Amino acid sequence: MRIGLTGGIGSGKSEVAAELERCGALVIDTDAVAREAVAPGSSALAAIARHWPGTVVDGTLDRAALAEAVFDNESERLKLNGILHPEIRRIAFAREGEAAPGQLIVHVVPLLFESDYAKLVDRTVLVIAPPEQRIERVMARDGAQREAVHARMRAQIDPERARALAYVIIENDGDIERLRNRSRDLYHRFAAGPNG
Repeated sequence: MRIGLTGGIGSGKSEVAAELERCGALVIDTDAVAREAVAPGSSALAAIARHWPGTVVDGTLDRAALAEAVFDNESERLKLNGILHPEIRRIAFAREGEAAPGQLIVHVVPLLFESDYAKLVDRTVLVIAPPEQRIERVMARDGAQREAVHARMRAQIDPERARALAYVIIENDGDIERLRNRSRDLYHRFAAGPNG
């Protein structure tokens, strides 16, 4: 079974993914895959260099320059997504070949619902946490200012809209052990079969 796991910034999806991996799932993190997709010498990096000269320096992506080039420009962002998303999916689905027979496969996808990736998985899981907890976590983790975290949250899918689209919701409204317990319960539910 192929699971798509998502959640807004600071929701706790990384901890859920880590617990699912400890339980025995093969976890494929598309953020890590995205870095691989633009590795030196990759076709995606060459396409980025053609479209946004100056964002690739000495054969390496300048992430800040690229972010600046597409920031606040929907058509440029769509162009970038058109380059990156097919390559990310190609690498991610190739990685499924590492799974043992019957092993649960979890794709961690920040833009699961926004990018149509949800159509490529059997079940979708959304991690939800109270907004103030999310802000506190990200400020502590990244050293970010409150307004910067707010801006990143506003740029993501509305949690209520995501809630309506998700097959399963994990509420991260307690301590870390409660979240891990809920993650383990989810693993056993899906590992039990396709009706999970």
